[in-house]
Amino acid sequence: MAGHSQFKNIMHRKGAQDAKRGRQFAKLIREITVSAKSGLPDPAANPRLRAAVLAANKANMPKDTVERAIKKAAGAGAGDDYVDVRYEGYGPNGVAVIVEALTDNRNRTAGEVRSAFAKHGGALGETNSVNFMFQRLGVIRYAAEAASADAMLEGAIEAGADNVESGADGHEVTCSVDEFFAVRDALEARFGPPEESKLDWRPNVTVTLDEAQAPGVLKLIDVLEDSDDVQNVFANFDIAEDTMQRLSA
Repeated sequence: MAGHSQFKNIMHRKGAQDAKRGRQFAKLIREITVSAKSGLPDPAANPRLRAAVLAANKANMPKDTVERAIKKAAGAGAGDDYVDVRYEGYGPNGVAVIVEALTDNRNRTAGEVRSAFAKHGGALGETNSVNFMFQRLGVIRYAAEAASADAMLEGAIEAGADNVESGADGHEVTCSVDEFFAVRDALEARFGPPEESKLDWRPNVTVTLDEAQAPGVLKLIDVLEDSDDVQNVFANFDIAEDTMQRLSA
């Protein structure tokens, strides 16, 4: 019975991982489709599409899946019409949350997001109700072996970036939103494709959560991220590493 129970547990975890991977691919395909429609269906000439393809490659999405999504978007009138929407609100314990979504039905998405907040101790707010607690910036990440710290700093300065942090885990270059694509393209020309490049919301202030407060906030984030329409979730909470280890045990 113990072996059987262990097998069932493994299969359950694998099923959950497969489902999560499927949702991730669906969201990446949606971003690729919207990006291809918003400009030329050529990653070399469309910065947003290039970033979407890079994210798909990092997630190990098959190349033919990426190419099909681009070709479908390039077809006349093909696919659904998605729009970018942003929601802002507060989770439990006053944690500020920003939700970015791509949707073909604003009413459906707004209802799902509002319900998630309400059911998990939060409240959906008005546009710009919490974004003043965050900074919008571009983030480009490279592996540590891509360049020395000095070389990356020199390249980032010449590209027009605002900051570079280098360490054993790699290099993180940040810049303004307006300079994001120019900085990324300049770094790519010098160091090759980055591991990751994206626009991010970084909190200016954080709310520290203890072991009793953290689960409610993490559950809200999980529910929001499980929505098919939600692409990204940002929040200004901080959880100590030892607290996370106990919660993950």
